[in-house]
Amino acid sequence: MTVGTGMSIVTCDIAVSLDGFAAGPHPTRELPFGDVVGTGEVLHSWMFDHHADDHRQEIAAILDAGAYVMGRGMFSPDTGPWDLDWTGWWGDEPPYRAPVLVLTHHERAPLTLGETTFHFVTGGLEDAMARARHAAGDRPVSVAGGAGLVNQCLRAGVIDELRLHVVPAVLDVPGATRLFDGVGRHDLEAVGARWTPEVTHLTYRRRAD
Repeated sequence: MTVGTGMSIVTCDIAVSLDGFAAGPHPTRELPFGDVVGTGEVLHSWMFDHHADDHRQEIAAILDAGAYVMGRGMFSPDTGPWDLDWTGWWGDEPPYRAPVLVLTHHERAPLTLGETTFHFVTGGLEDAMARARHAAGDRPVSVAGGAGLVNQCLRAGVIDELRLHVVPAVLDVPGATRLFDGVGRHDLEAVGARWTPEVTHLTYRRRAD
């Protein structure tokens, strides 16, 4: 897919329940997917343990980006000024292995863990996307979530390929952000689908103007 000369495609992978939730409300350091216990396991078990081999292609596509953009909530449950002792949920070797642009209202020096460097961007989505495109070169830029940032990117029209990983569960979590809330009309082209008992992978592309 061509998205303009010299511009990398912007992709987004997000695991959601049948009713459109990617996490519960009130995340903490102990419960990164919110206070609905087990949400993370329900939405992401297909990526781990004995299911991972069945979804190798989709997992590889998630990790194929040359740069990532994520909301602050994907890096930390805290708000306000940074606790510099907090370095995310991934330990010393985050899976991204590429620059990650974290949208935030509070400045923080870049943080390198293994092959991943997190850059904390206070200039808003447009600045973060421009920096991610520059870092990625010809490789894709991936919007890494959470759902609030994905909705913001959909409203801004910056996602070229949306890859939904729909888990057969209804979470019904009041207070959580639902995917697609408030994004306006989007006419998409369905370009791929694959299912297993654990998850249905759906791929959509933005229709050409």
